[in-house]
Amino acid sequence: MNNLRIAAFTALAALFFSATCANAQSAASAISSEQRKATEQIVHDYLLKNPAIIRDALQALQAQEEKAKQKRVIRALKKSTAQLYKDASSPVGGNPKGDVTIVEFFDYNCGYCKRAASALSELVSKDPDVRVIYKEFPILGPQSLVAARAALAAHRQGKYVAFHEGLMAQDQADDAAIKALAEKVGLDYARLEKDMTDPVLMQIVERNYALATDLQISGTPAFIIGERLMPGALELNALAQIVSAERARNKVGGTKK
Repeated sequence: MNNLRIAAFTALAALFFSATCANAQSAASAISSEQRKATEQIVHDYLLKNPAIIRDALQALQAQEEKAKQKRVIRALKKSTAQLYKDASSPVGGNPKGDVTIVEFFDYNCGYCKRAASALSELVSKDPDVRVIYKEFPILGPQSLVAARAALAAHRQGKYVAFHEGLMAQDQADDAAIKALAEKVGLDYARLEKDMTDPVLMQIVERNYALATDLQISGTPAFIIGERLMPGALELNALAQIVSAERARNKVGGTKK
């Protein structure tokens, strides 16, 4: 445990204890400086002899902070419902009418995203009632932005999912990979290049940036399923369990996202 945190907590505990004692007395009979120091020393010595108290208090504090954080996330997700689920510019995979929706923020040059993409693809192939909403979130440099624009341009030709999964399978989503993949999935490459320069595609990415900021998403990948925001690469089993739990929750609550 960090010594600074222990010291800080000890000092706070001492101050709280002495403040409690002081509040128990009238203003006229406030404890003296010497009494205060003596009280602080007693608390200090007691905590050092019983360090488990500090551990338990820190664990309780962390639990409270996590609970408060989750409440903030739920509020932010509810506030952003339209941007998350009803933005027509966001490509959709899986079953467009699925009973559980997975929203993913990703970068084509993110190794963790590539690993998660494989799990997500397998989940969709096994679960016909999952809808996936893709949020291009290129944060790893200019080439990632180029790849995001290429994917959104592919969406205009009705080839988004195939192009997306193909890019995720590449070691690097560079210009050569984009061109080769465009030809492989049957895209009109000349049209793709032209569409990639359309400012509207950059506006889509910028909306995703703003949405990620509102949700305090700073890395990739990040998944949203129901009221849960989960950063990091999720394995197939974890994804399947969360989807199953959300499906059960929707049946009880009569909702679908």
